[in-house]
Amino acid sequence: MSNPQLFLILVLHLALTALPGVAGALLAARLGVRSVPVLLATGLAVTGAVAMLTFWAYFADPLIGESLSFLAILGPAALTGWLLYERRLPGELLRELATPLALWALGTLFLVFFGFIHGGAENPLGTAATRFIGPLPSDNNIPAFFADWYFHHGHDSPVPIFPGEWLSSDRPPLQVGYVLGQRPIAWDHWGDNYQLLGVALQQLWIVGLWALLLAARVGRLTRALVMITVLVSDVALLNGFFIWPKMLPAAMLLAAAALVLTPLWEELRRSLWAAALLAALAGIAMMGHGSSIFGLVPLALVAVWRGLPSWRWVGVAVLVGLLFQAPWSAYQKYHDPPGNRLIKYMLAGVPEIDDRGTLEAIADSYEEAGVGGTLHNKGQNFVTMFGGKPMVDTFEVAEDRFDEGKWEEGLEAVRVVLFFDLFPSLGLLLLAPLGMALAWRRRDQRREEWNLAIACFFVLLVGAVAWGLLLFGNAAGRTVMHAGSFALPVLGFCACVAGLRASFPRFATWYVSIAALLMLAIYTPATKPLPGPSYSLTAILLAAAGLAGFVALALGDARRPAVSGG
Repeated sequence: MSNPQLFLILVLHLALTALPGVAGALLAARLGVRSVPVLLATGLAVTGAVAMLTFWAYFADPLIGESLSFLAILGPAALTGWLLYERRLPGELLRELATPLALWALGTLFLVFFGFIHGGAENPLGTAATRFIGPLPSDNNIPAFFADWYFHHGHDSPVPIFPGEWLSSDRPPLQVGYVLGQRPIAWDHWGDNYQLLGVALQQLWIVGLWALLLAARVGRLTRALVMITVLVSDVALLNGFFIWPKMLPAAMLLAAAALVLTPLWEELRRSLWAAALLAALAGIAMMGHGSSIFGLVPLALVAVWRGLPSWRWVGVAVLVGLLFQAPWSAYQKYHDPPGNRLIKYMLAGVPEIDDRGTLEAIADSYEEAGVGGTLHNKGQNFVTMFGGKPMVDTFEVAEDRFDEGKWEEGLEAVRVVLFFDLFPSLGLLLLAPLGMALAWRRRDQRREEWNLAIACFFVLLVGAVAWGLLLFGNAAGRTVMHAGSFALPVLGFCACVAGLRASFPRFATWYVSIAALLMLAIYTPATKPLPGPSYSLTAILLAAAGLAGFVALALGDARRPAVSGG
């Protein structure tokens, strides 16, 4: 498929993905909400809720599901058209909402064609598995595999087993729901539609992070630097193009962080509809990937510390959360049991398939490890987060390869460290805590940036501690980065950039820019291209246009950082 064709398909999937969220945000604005971060969080929650509803509709009956697929497009389109036609929404508010939408589209355009600059669109999933590192496992195909079953068979049993003996109940179905929603409109059998849709879904972190930065009221340049840094980071590039469903739930967690970590919480903790919104974002994140719990734990602690909501608020939140979690738990137990392989993999360190229940497997693994083995395993979890000796050895290999002139092998070794290790993935930005320590007495000069950095560092560190303690810690269940929530490294980037800007703003601008350019240079070459393709000038131009547009818009004077609770 040619690059112009890919571009047109991408535009279609961007429109189909955006419609429910745009309609939901505009309707909330029409009902009186004026806080842009809250409206963005609402839009993300609506898209996720529609995706989950679509999944259950197809599970009930493919005809019901297909009908809902069209209704979920035509209904939001009609509602959006009407709300814009009646012209009761402030033009400034619409422009503020359009900015993150455009950033998302441009960021997706960049990543799609950055991924395909060496070609490979005729085998998109295979290209994604080797473009930046790998070859990676076939996890990026799991949502498409099960979406195909539900599209044709609904709740028929038995559900087929994905190669590698993965059951449909082993992984939550959020991305499956998004795929099913668009499959009747745009699909093919070689995977381009699925790949482009998947990249658009993973890039929704742009909307969630923009909401957080607006709600935190940081300066325009700080906001732009954070967005650009994450866009060209190893986390967004690799895990956005290799479309396993991990960055998608991170988008929901970032939107939840916008409500909890910022001045908005003071008002939202008294509002029952805010309880429903926050619980919906949390529930949707868990339906994206179970590792989202490592982002939710520190967010919950921050919420408690900043001010407990009422029992009615908590009750509403629990009820909404159960609306997402309970049906899936029932599916795992009754329709395609046991659905606990991934949990046993991570929490018990058991990669083998057996008949033991989750608690039994965990108890057996800890009993076998004993006190000494358990302490060793937990220690290895934290060593892994910081890289340890494997990181040092890998960097030595990279240095040797560079000295030998084998640049591609050297880059591959560097990418291995960035892919597996949480804190090394932050790269040059790890200078931020030192900068903040040196500038402690000047913290009041840029209070918004300072507060955001502290809050994000807290979430990162508490989430990392929870992650390190809960994962079993052997070779199977260890804290390699893709076994956790990608919201944590994104918040780490946010903390580092905001912290540097709060400490040494002029130095930070140049330093962060250099770090971003270095990361882009590391990931531009294709070190293991598939046979046949060669670099595509069209793809290079489209990727450059997407990146240039993203940078220009992020740096533009699109919005002044002031926000109300709504």
